[in-house]
Amino acid sequence: MRAFINESSENYLETILVLSKKLPVVRSVDIANELGFKKSSVSIAMKHLREKEHITVTDAGYIYLTDAGREIAEMIYERHELLSKWLVKLGVNPEVADEDACKMEHVLSKETFEALKKHVNGTE
Repeated sequence: MRAFINESSENYLETILVLSKKLPVVRSVDIANELGFKKSSVSIAMKHLREKEHITVTDAGYIYLTDAGREIAEMIYERHELLSKWLVKLGVNPEVADEDACKMEHVLSKETFEALKKHVNGTE
């Protein structure tokens, strides 16, 4: 599944997931504000995510993750959280850890992430 989605799309899906935990509804403007992007850029990305059936958008402009979109978003979010916490434990400044986790979460193989998760959680 991951071979068919790019890092940018993963970031948008993760952002929709995070915003959906904080807001009653998620709109393009909320995503633009969260990421610091222009609303026009977000609209183009939402069109692509709709075409890939990762999100649905209501007539009122409310954005919801499909099951497939939620699966990807939750995977990326789990990676981000674990990597960020791990880097902070290693002594990295929390802001730097968050930025680095955002970069790392997209490039690790499933095998490497699972091994790292076991190690960090002490279940190896």
